[in-house]
Amino acid sequence: MRQNISRRGFLKSASLLALGGTLLNVARVVPAASKGLRLGRGQVFSYDALIKRAADMAKAPYQSPPKPRPDIVQQIDYEAWGNIRFRPDYALFADGPSAYPVTFFHVGQFFQKSVKMHVLEHGVAREILYSPDYFSMPKDSIARKLPNDTGFAGFRLQESRKRDDWRTQDWIAFLGASYFRAIGALGQYGLSARGVVVDCAEPTPEEFPDFTEFFIEGAQKENHPVSIYALLNGPSLTGAYRFSIRRTEGVIQDVEAVLFLRKDVARLGLAPLTSMYWFSEAEKRQREDWRPEVHDSDGLAIWNGNGERLWRPLINQPFAVTSSFADKGPKGFGLMQRDRSFENYLDGVNYERRPSLWVEPLDDWGPGAVQLVELPTDDEIHDNIVAYWRPEAPARAGESYRLRYRLHWLADEPYPAHVARCVATRIGRGGQPGKPRPKGVYKFSVEFAGAALDPLWGDTVKAEPVVTASSGTISDAFIEPVPGTRRWRAIFDLTPNGSDPVELRLYIRGNGDALTETWLFQFRERPTA
Repeated sequence: MRQNISRRGFLKSASLLALGGTLLNVARVVPAASKGLRLGRGQVFSYDALIKRAADMAKAPYQSPPKPRPDIVQQIDYEAWGNIRFRPDYALFADGPSAYPVTFFHVGQFFQKSVKMHVLEHGVAREILYSPDYFSMPKDSIARKLPNDTGFAGFRLQESRKRDDWRTQDWIAFLGASYFRAIGALGQYGLSARGVVVDCAEPTPEEFPDFTEFFIEGAQKENHPVSIYALLNGPSLTGAYRFSIRRTEGVIQDVEAVLFLRKDVARLGLAPLTSMYWFSEAEKRQREDWRPEVHDSDGLAIWNGNGERLWRPLINQPFAVTSSFADKGPKGFGLMQRDRSFENYLDGVNYERRPSLWVEPLDDWGPGAVQLVELPTDDEIHDNIVAYWRPEAPARAGESYRLRYRLHWLADEPYPAHVARCVATRIGRGGQPGKPRPKGVYKFSVEFAGAALDPLWGDTVKAEPVVTASSGTISDAFIEPVPGTRRWRAIFDLTPNGSDPVELRLYIRGNGDALTETWLFQFRERPTA
């Protein structure tokens, strides 16, 4: 995955750039996509040329993206920003030729940097020039004081023009730093993806590189890919991205990224995902909230290079905690929302419909680790979960990385395992009902569901839980069916030895074979109220 970009690619880019003067006459033709929008002068574009730009930028000092009139933008708070809406009639591709129109976000208090937008047709890119006329806003909006060259904060793809509701329904959005998100198969936004992670959960402040320019090439038909190209810039690195995005049952997004490091990076995270987890059935504290559960994702799933399926329930940690799952050539990983029962949320914000997001490497990523960062939170407004791939080799200045992967924004994993999966983790006091409960002993009930457990209903399979702990003592382990369901649960008691966290590992074995994925959990004692 880590490699030097070939000289042939640079030469190809240089050749295309040299043709610019010849092709600019063609570029002056007004494209069909531009109705109602003001466009800049045409420039020849290629992905190879974008890669060269990123490589050249990495050799120069970092320059932050422009922030138009910070004194005004800072006053466009969340409520004021929400009242500024892009007029659909001005949408890029509103009348074709692409199947999916594009609308744009205004700058505001939380999105203060302006991002250049370009429409790309027939290898020619034209910048989409900002105008306040594109937006409807209240007459007294502070945004009316911004200059005419303010620029946009981001963009989103609307549903197909064949749909009557395309003006109000979108399916993928790029907004803020290098963040982007898409709806899943259940038609709801939730967690986000990012271009890259730089020094997350390090002693030094995290760095948030920006997508500073986008080049948008429409899809001629529904189900055909929309191509998005993006230039990334940050104090420690630069990058060029190519997204091929298809609107399917959910959203499928092929990503190609080339990164160049300006500086050493202590923690480089590739193909990162960001989500929110407050509490679930596993660890809700007394009187924390009236709802049973609140989370965009409830666990990290990993299909490692050896073929083992792992499930790590998310935890609202008391402080920043990073867990590392070493691997070589992973088959995939993702932040999943497995609990789809409305009764477990009882909220109108549709947590039961939030998408799961799976990362599928499209080439060999070599040795490294899937890392999970869990930050503490006391509310649902904070994204406190990050998962990404960290290469084993140190990230040094002058290095370059090229990687390809596919993002699956769906309701579930795109490649279901043949073993049963974990569907609930419950923790309580250890010991037996009706008897004095021993202090400092905790009971775990881990529920599994799937066809692989069907033989347990007969007498042909001898099954048992396989439980290990990094410290402490495991006792009273057994399995039993969950009444009224087709689920089985593994139950055991843990007696910790000291205050250090305990790494737990569990699966159900039948006739010598694993019948379930491997459940992982990091347990630490903490106050219950």
